[in-house]
Amino acid sequence: MALLPSLFKRSPEMAEMTFVDHLEALRWHIMRSVLAILVGALFVFFNMDFFFDKVIMGPAHNDFISYRVLCRVGNAIGLGGAMCLDEIKLKLISTEMNSQFMMSFTIAFVGGFITAFPYVFWEIWKFIRPALSPKETNKTRGMIFWVSLLFFSGVAFGYFLLAPYTVNFFAAYTLSPLIENTFTVSDYIDNLVSLILGTGIVFQLPLVVYFLSRIGLLTPQSLRTYRKYALVVILILAAIITPPDVVSQMIVTIPLWFLYEISIWISARVYKKEKEDELKEWS
Repeated sequence: MALLPSLFKRSPEMAEMTFVDHLEALRWHIMRSVLAILVGALFVFFNMDFFFDKVIMGPAHNDFISYRVLCRVGNAIGLGGAMCLDEIKLKLISTEMNSQFMMSFTIAFVGGFITAFPYVFWEIWKFIRPALSPKETNKTRGMIFWVSLLFFSGVAFGYFLLAPYTVNFFAAYTLSPLIENTFTVSDYIDNLVSLILGTGIVFQLPLVVYFLSRIGLLTPQSLRTYRKYALVVILILAAIITPPDVVSQMIVTIPLWFLYEISIWISARVYKKEKEDELKEWS
């Protein structure tokens, strides 16, 4: 509960700053973040051949590492070829004159944002941190590391697990043998980017629960009470973002369910610590 009041009070450093000063500080944080993203984007842009062929188009290649690893894992645990993906027959076209040129900018900026994410969050944290008390600042030590770790874990999960199954399913799915699947390159990249960034954001769930527990909006008891409803939501989410087969849906469901259970544990730790602090204040 202690975090919520501190968001509305000013530290001595912040008290000396006017509203215009805050806007000026925010402007510089944003400018430095944008500059970091641009540096990453330029690196990706000048190495576009590698990033497009090996990274963006990776899930479209039959020798993509995830296909080989998942197939070996399936055989090792006795599932046979259930986790082996069929040969991909993906055809991409460009229907607009400037489509490929604009896609190169999209790839560059998304790549720049992903690579610069820790620095961007660090700039955001530098702007927020003065609003916290020294005690609260100490409690949030390591925040940049954990946010970045969860984000990159989500990005890796989306790229190496969700993307292969999604690409393979939609490339092979057809209502009739008379219909040939041919997708635009922009559609392929848009779906890939949404999938990767989406899982990166979803993997922030434990930290969101941590802060909501700190300000009293969530308790471990409420998370346990709504556990069965959370499972239904996770299953629906897995069914939406994966092909309609049990294996791929379980690949999505298990990590999300694990994150939810971790969130309950985190909330319980926060709740216990808050109660201990309250008892110390009364004693």
